[in-house]
Amino acid sequence: MRAYWSAPEVVANAIVFANLAYALVLGFVVGYERTYHGRAAGMRTYGLVCMASAALTVVSGYSDFWFGGNLRHVESVTTQVIQGIVTGVGFLGAGVILKEGFNISGLTTAASIWASSSIGILIGVGFYVAATLLALLSAACMLFAGRFEQLLPACPAVAVLLWLKTDAMPTLTALDQLVRTCGYRLATGSLSMIERTDQREWRFVVVALNRASMAPLTDLAKTLQAFEGAAGVQLSPARN
Repeated sequence: MRAYWSAPEVVANAIVFANLAYALVLGFVVGYERTYHGRAAGMRTYGLVCMASAALTVVSGYSDFWFGGNLRHVESVTTQVIQGIVTGVGFLGAGVILKEGFNISGLTTAASIWASSSIGILIGVGFYVAATLLALLSAACMLFAGRFEQLLPACPAVAVLLWLKTDAMPTLTALDQLVRTCGYRLATGSLSMIERTDQREWRFVVVALNRASMAPLTDLAKTLQAFEGAAGVQLSPARN
């Protein structure tokens, strides 16, 4: 075990950790753009994927330190094993992603599963310090990044299903003006219509002008219920 904690081995782990921390920060930066526009894949998902990818990439450059430096000429075999693990876990993560209407869930869970496989790989090749730090960063990302996202400016989106009476003759202009009174705007190109003999359905997405001015969903529902010819309304978060 002494070989796993030698000075060169610890230095290599420290370099890996520095790469992980920087990758997490850059993943957050890219993911914030998605969070700002109310997308399902936000800061946590991007941060986890970027950090796990950096872990697998940087550790491959320190193959001399794998297994405490005791095993030589196993790089090709180990690399093949890593490729198989990453591919297999990717299919496992895809199984937890669910799509219902305009809402997608499970992306962060899938990313955390993939990050967990990276932790296991680091432990397998003997990078215990880097694996421990990766686990701590991943846990901190899932615990606190969501709360941090709530403090940042954003434009959440809401999926709307509006039932209309058959004799109603509403206009998109009137609808857009109405939702703007609640701090939202009608998303361009999101409207779809279903015409039935006894009822009409409008499905569309409204996007908050900003988080500070957006009205609660209960107020938005009441406002839409008062729309000309409205017979009923259904709201749900739109994260796609």
